[in-house]
Amino acid sequence: MRPVGAAKKILDTMLGHLGFHVEIEVLDSEEEPCLQIHSARPELLIGKDGERLDDLQYLVNRVLKKHFPKAPRVRIDCEHYRAIQEDKLTSEVRGAAEAVKASGKPFKMRPLNAYYRRLVHNALVDETEVESVSPGGDERLKRIIIRPRGTGSGEAESQPDASA
Repeated sequence: MRPVGAAKKILDTMLGHLGFHVEIEVLDSEEEPCLQIHSARPELLIGKDGERLDDLQYLVNRVLKKHFPKAPRVRIDCEHYRAIQEDKLTSEVRGAAEAVKASGKPFKMRPLNAYYRRLVHNALVDETEVESVSPGGDERLKRIIIRPRGTGSGEAESQPDASA
């Protein structure tokens, strides 16, 4: 069995034991494979701000790595929740970047996990007038600062967050 097939089986088994009747679709992408869950009650699997999806993703990947140490990381989504959130975040970042350009004042994003911080940094990678920086530290959620390019700030490092 291939790692993605094993991940699908792990997820299906976990959700079955929890009493969920779902369909799981395997989607391939450039970054990582995604297991898309289709459910009659997606809100129960998504949780507040996608926290349950994060938990499911963590557990599936932990079990998968035990059996397939070189397996790629598998992403878990439900009814395209993550894709919708990513589109919203990208729009929010572009709007914030425009505001920073217009005002010259830094903008502090809401706390984001490493995956979403990476999306912010990638959304602004080609920007010549603004940059994104993450504070140091070991916190899981951090606030990225979008600021005019080349301005230093004592609040953040000048390099994008390496863990993002």
